[in-house]
Amino acid sequence: MTEELELLRQADPVSAEEGPWRDRPLTASAEARLQALTAGTVPGSRPRPVRRRRLVLGLTATAVSTAVVAALVLTFSGVGSGPAVAAPVALALHADAPSVSLDVLARRAEARARAAGAADGPSRGSHLQSWYMSMESGPDADPPVTVPEERITRWHDDGSGSELVVATDPRHPGRPVIHDNDGHWQTVSDGKVLHRKTYPAGSEAQHSGLASRTRPSTDPAALREQLSWLYGGPGGTRTTPELLQALSSFRQEWTPGPRETAAIVRMLADADGLRQAGVVTDRLGRRGQAYVYDGPDGAANSTRQMVILDPRTGELLGLEITFTKDAPDFRIKSGEVMSYEAWMP
Repeated sequence: MTEELELLRQADPVSAEEGPWRDRPLTASAEARLQALTAGTVPGSRPRPVRRRRLVLGLTATAVSTAVVAALVLTFSGVGSGPAVAAPVALALHADAPSVSLDVLARRAEARARAAGAADGPSRGSHLQSWYMSMESGPDADPPVTVPEERITRWHDDGSGSELVVATDPRHPGRPVIHDNDGHWQTVSDGKVLHRKTYPAGSEAQHSGLASRTRPSTDPAALREQLSWLYGGPGGTRTTPELLQALSSFRQEWTPGPRETAAIVRMLADADGLRQAGVVTDRLGRRGQAYVYDGPDGAANSTRQMVILDPRTGELLGLEITFTKDAPDFRIKSGEVMSYEAWMP
């Protein structure tokens, strides 16, 4: 054993001068994690929508996070007499509508930020309407299924808060909605409350992690670094798909104010591969500017990601992920939507 240890010491494959393990000052991420450790806390996991059955397709972190299949109409056992519409179709561009570049929209958001008051800061919590998919493979696999939900989370200065999750699809008011009941698909009435909880003052510290306690930066570069170490995977947010996934996770915890919104839009303008696509009407009927990333997204390279921003303020309205390749094992065809998230104030 002694000889083997000596051989390992002599090998010393890690350089102290170069590479990711070189000697150097701590980064902002390392500083924050060191502070969390010395304070006796650890970064907590970020809040997620209620449990969803999902199957990893070997795509990017963004693609794996959520999925939707277009144009499925399924009827399941449960409440309701009509069929539950399972998924939306991809957003269509308005060919005759003028669009603006991310740089122009970033300047609009920056002008709005300069006019913001001291009270116009970010708030803890979010309001999200989502369409998330579950899919299976194999000869006996069920067809892909989309679960539409509305989630409202709020936290206040005194540490009190609330959570509300409702089964609803705003595209079809009053129609039954598909719900995952402990792994069994069924339809429930539109507007059914799936989860409701209120927290008394002082509760936030017990139900939140480092990410939710870290106020978002108003500097674009610093904000991207924050998203990387708070919400990114092992590689951070080196790629645009990773950045968009981190942005989605961040938005589930925070509602940005004008200054944070300006930083987000400028960060997206500086990101690689996001191209100006045109104007769309999102799933909540709002007009938005669409920007698309259809470059490499990982080993499979099989998704297109669309960011929808408010044309006046730059606020994030939605994120859509669409398949660009067939996935026959999962009954998926190119052009079908994997996921959609619509954000509200």
